[in-house]
Amino acid sequence: MAFVMINIGSNLGNRRLNLSRAMRMIGEEFGAFEISHVVESAPSGFDSTNSFLNLGMAFHSELSPLKILRELQGIEKKISLASHRDSEGRYIDREIDIDIIAIDSEIIDTPELTLPHPRMAERDFVLVPMEELAPGWTHPVTGLTPTEMLGMLAPDSDKSDGGENQK
Repeated sequence: MAFVMINIGSNLGNRRLNLSRAMRMIGEEFGAFEISHVVESAPSGFDSTNSFLNLGMAFHSELSPLKILRELQGIEKKISLASHRDSEGRYIDREIDIDIIAIDSEIIDTPELTLPHPRMAERDFVLVPMEELAPGWTHPVTGLTPTEMLGMLAPDSDKSDGGENQK
């Protein structure tokens, strides 16, 4: 059974309800899970007055990483059919965004999925929940823990961009 860490975000509509719906569906699909506290962050990478609510989830799964990705994408579509990008490919507001952050210490780089998440070390809204859920996890490439990665972030920089790990 692989240890899966994901991050869920929402900056449109009833953000807490969107997170709750996603957690319920993930629980129905994958079983028992743990969740972090909610982290609020301003979007970057696109202009919006809508801040994101994010939380981390951790669970175990016997599915392959691509099957996990497909299940999570299906849950996103059940909550909202809207795209995460505009017609020019830029990020936009969204009701739900579910990213796989890491699966054990797997390293994957495919057109569909990159693990660990390629920008996790730049995002406090990912690292804070991860530090809470899996403080001893180490990045398989850098060897850094979530706490060490958080310590490397500039205190006043805007780390959130609401993006995805799906290419």
